[in-house]
Amino acid sequence: MARPRDIPAKLHRRLAGMAAALLLSLAFAHPVAAQESKFLRIGTGAIGGTYFPIGGLIANAISSPPGSRSCEAGGSCGVPGLIAVTQSTQGSVENVIAVGGGELETALTQADIAYFAYFGKGVLAKQGRFGNLRAIANLFPEMVHLVVRRDSEIWEVAGLKGKRVNLGEKGSGTLVGAHIILAAHGLKEAGVKSSHYKVGKASDLLRAGKIDAYFMFGGLPVNAVAVLAETGGIRLLPIAGKAVVAIREEHPFFAEDVIAEGTYKGIGAVATLSVGALWVTRLEVNADLVYGMTRALWHPRSRRVLDGGHAQGRRIQVKKALNGVAIPIHPGALRYYEEAGLTRAPLE
Repeated sequence: MARPRDIPAKLHRRLAGMAAALLLSLAFAHPVAAQESKFLRIGTGAIGGTYFPIGGLIANAISSPPGSRSCEAGGSCGVPGLIAVTQSTQGSVENVIAVGGGELETALTQADIAYFAYFGKGVLAKQGRFGNLRAIANLFPEMVHLVVRRDSEIWEVAGLKGKRVNLGEKGSGTLVGAHIILAAHGLKEAGVKSSHYKVGKASDLLRAGKIDAYFMFGGLPVNAVAVLAETGGIRLLPIAGKAVVAIREEHPFFAEDVIAEGTYKGIGAVATLSVGALWVTRLEVNADLVYGMTRALWHPRSRRVLDGGHAQGRRIQVKKALNGVAIPIHPGALRYYEEAGLTRAPLE
């Protein structure tokens, strides 16, 4: 497995010096013990996207700090002694590099980015293969959003040529997907006036008329898009036709999908593409701990957390936990799925 050589400097600055890191190095080197304090970070994404709130729900479901009431007594059904926290990042690419390189314990990422990282292909070919990357669960489909103002004269992807387009943060899965979609429509980043802001900033700029469009990959609804639909008046451009056929032939992890009417105020059904959102870790993380986290995520009592915390949480279902996962499952998680009667041939 290749060690990461291009971890962004921002990531190093954000992670360096964290007191929890010393505790983590000890906590993950030994089997889980009841009521020992254990700390775990879940890399997410921009605060205005979907990963950040979903990461918070997962952290809530799997945590059971020392002194908490037991599951049997009506308390948390998380891993005894575990304190899980979310960490905002630039997104999928940064997350898989950080997890594979040992800088984060777990993270959320697009299924395509996990695939590229594990096999050392595509956008992550220069970093080499992260063969220690492992999946815990497929969570939900992430929809491609291509957002323009309601009064925009842009009606299709090809119409972005020469326009001011925010393609997503550097290090994000959105940026990778935007490049793929542009290429299928005969465009490159050089063919648009590109920017790389967080989704919240992109929404502000679109509302102010300072950019013409932006891409965002996220589970429904993306909060920043929903706020903009409520206050600014927007449209979502369809991604359909021959270009979609070409995209799916070359990149089979994409699926044809639809953002349903009413998901965002004033917007009808829109054809688009989607990719799965995965919760990933690395092989070196203790199997008993990962087993406990997986069991806690899918515990019946966690449904209250998932269903009540975010609209996308309702789509996180154990029966779909192995769907679209093109990298190996962590042994700890696999043990849980085998016990639950959900099996899949191992991928090595």
